[in-house]
Amino acid sequence: MRDIDQATTLPEAVLEPILERDPTGPRVTWYDDVTGARIELSGLTLANWAAKTGNLIRDEFGLTPGARVAVLLPAHWQTAAVLLGCWWAGTEVVLHADPDAELVFAAAERLGETEDAPEVAALSLDPMGGPVRDLPIGVTDYATAVRVHGDQFLPGGTGAALDGMPVSEVLTEARKSAARQGLSEGDRVLSSATWDTPAELIDGYLSVLVAGASLVQVADPDPALRDRRVESERVTHIL
Repeated sequence: MRDIDQATTLPEAVLEPILERDPTGPRVTWYDDVTGARIELSGLTLANWAAKTGNLIRDEFGLTPGARVAVLLPAHWQTAAVLLGCWWAGTEVVLHADPDAELVFAAAERLGETEDAPEVAALSLDPMGGPVRDLPIGVTDYATAVRVHGDQFLPGGTGAALDGMPVSEVLTEARKSAARQGLSEGDRVLSSATWDTPAELIDGYLSVLVAGASLVQVADPDPALRDRRVESERVTHIL
């Protein structure tokens, strides 16, 4: 297994230890309390989705390491995979509309923020990964396009990782966040936090992966369901 400090991309740093130790255990479990949806990804499944996304970025959109990618998505199981795919492809993620972005991954309701982007991939955020209906011409449907790509990825380099921060700095901040929040290997972490800023993304997602914990992410949380979910998901830590 690669030393985490020698990894060149974030997925190599955070996924390889997970795949070595517990590839089939739950890694990201996503709930929507409005629809009642529940989706669970093992470490292996998360890595496969991320690899498919990395291959989509490189082979279909033609981006090379160092390219800038805007991710206009909420905290969601598909977002978890998109982010890792961007980082596996060596691209820099920004979490806002950016005129310098070469590609935008956007929720369908945010396509109005992508009008000037060279390339756009839209996500329906359907619980089962369904396509976006009636897309504008020139916009790629992520769910349809990503499925045809390979589920293994060979990194070819990297630039900045997150809003100008290199991989090493993001990892350092994620480790600090995990320590500050008291996260450790094997924890089952319940959260409804957003991932709208780099700090939120590090605290609510990357810190969990770096710690070797697993995430239970809840959209539109219903307080009445919390205690039962803590028990059913064997939650050990609440963000």
